Amino acid sequence: MIEVSDLRYRYGDVDVLDGVTLSIPDGQYCLLVGPNGSGKTTLVRHLNALLTPDAGTVTVDGTDVTDDPVVARTRIGMVFQHPRDQFVAATVAADVAFGPENLGLDRAEIDRRVETALDAVDLGDAAESRIDALSGGEQARVAIAGALAMEPDYLVLDEPLVGLDWPARKSVLDHLDALVADGTGVIVVTHDLRDLHERADRLVALHAGEVVLDASPAEALDALPDLGIRDPRC
Repeated sequence: MIEVSDLRYRYGDVDVLDGVTLSIPDGQYCLLVGPNGSGKTTLVRHLNALLTPDAGTVTVDGTDVTDDPVVARTRIGMVFQHPRDQFVAATVAADVAFGPENLGLDRAEIDRRVETALDAVDLGDAAESRIDALSGGEQARVAIAGALAMEPDYLVLDEPLVGLDWPARKSVLDHLDALVADGTGVIVVTHDLRDLHERADRLVALHAGEVVLDASPAEALDALPDLGIRDPRC
């Protein structure tokens, strides 16, 4: 379980997170929504200690992520909004192997994880392909595979569908559905709920650094326009 307790963070004089408290159980499909500047990305970057809070705590399965960021980053895989920002190698397989290599795993285990992760996103035949030659949708799937190779308990994706055409969008959505079915917790940060609200278990909305709504998507939809979030039914 991910536990966020009274989390506070400031950029200069601005309170980006203002006392956020939140629990995300294992295996849940959660949407984190809000207008630009609401604190969504800042919040998820605290989940695996990419940022250090000014106050409050984040724990993953009882471990404070600030005290042990390696544990946090092993249990929570992160996929950033622009996949190319997180690529560290020229080819698909080399990039996906990077995380497991840094865990100090033996070569056989690394190869197993890479193969499994690429198969999970239907890129097994692209292992030796250059990442810069792939489409945007394929790059998004490589980024997901890189996170999956760490075999995390939770996968956090920041605007994973932005800029994708329908075939690529559907592929990513289908793979997220499969992960949830297999027991992986999925947290999607988004301002666009199309194709997502009917899939998720829960919707959490931020506004000005505070949690202002926490409900099932079906219960939350009518309140979204007042929070500056487009109703996906319209």
